[in-house]
Amino acid sequence: MLSPGQRMLRALVAWMVVGIFFFPIYYWFTIAFRIDKEIFEIPPLLLDFTFSWQSFEEVFGITIGAKGGLEVVPGGGNYYMVPRLVDSIIVAVGSTALAVTVATLASYALSRMRIPGQHHFVFWILSTRMMPPVAVAIPMFFIYKNFGLLDSHLGIIIVHALMNLPLAVLLLKSFFDDIPQEIDEAALIDGASRFLIFRKIVMPMAIGGIAATAVLCFIFSWTEFLFVLTLTQTSLKTVPVVSTTFVTSTGTAWGKMAALGVTAMIPAFIFILLVQKNLVRGLTLGSLKQ
Repeated sequence: MLSPGQRMLRALVAWMVVGIFFFPIYYWFTIAFRIDKEIFEIPPLLLDFTFSWQSFEEVFGITIGAKGGLEVVPGGGNYYMVPRLVDSIIVAVGSTALAVTVATLASYALSRMRIPGQHHFVFWILSTRMMPPVAVAIPMFFIYKNFGLLDSHLGIIIVHALMNLPLAVLLLKSFFDDIPQEIDEAALIDGASRFLIFRKIVMPMAIGGIAATAVLCFIFSWTEFLFVLTLTQTSLKTVPVVSTTFVTSTGTAWGKMAALGVTAMIPAFIFILLVQKNLVRGLTLGSLKQ
């Protein structure tokens, strides 16, 4: 039993850790709403800075009037990143859906069915994730060129799904392993088919694990840089790649980069909030014992 002093000390340490992790996010957030000359002020301006929408106006082609009126000017400003955000959302959502769908079926089969050399097969899946992406970037470029997949949403969705598949399979397999097999056996005795058991019984029980896997796949796809840089040319660019355009020979447009970065956080936060309930279940699924 902790004393009041110990509880207060533990709470203080917890808040200090939270502050250390969230301070960079807060500071990056404030940079997006500053005028350029105040970004590098010494000492740094944490609260007392001039609030400005200038960076967002440049990045998203919007004009915010003095009375709060909002006017969208497509293609306006020196930087116009709305299509790039749309590209990122399409690629991240599509690759997440594809990777989780394939990984769910594969991991259930590995968890419930006896396959010759199963342990070697699982290790082979893991070994594909050990290979650095740069080792396959150039071969993928020539393959995509021959199949006409360069600079396309489908091409990036496929490569991101392949990148996330090994981790998704192994993670989901661990969730399925934690669900007692006696449930499947009882359903088989009652005449249910294997696919019916998977769809009606096992999958609803593992929905938390599926949500946790989907969050990881979404974040990995949302932040992936190398494959998008290699396999796209002009018409398709995701946020991590297009953010390099803020670095020019005259310097780095930190305010504009911060505005894009703050906006890029929003879809990831929304996706996590949508699956939050199932995500908590997935993180505690391992406590289920046979």
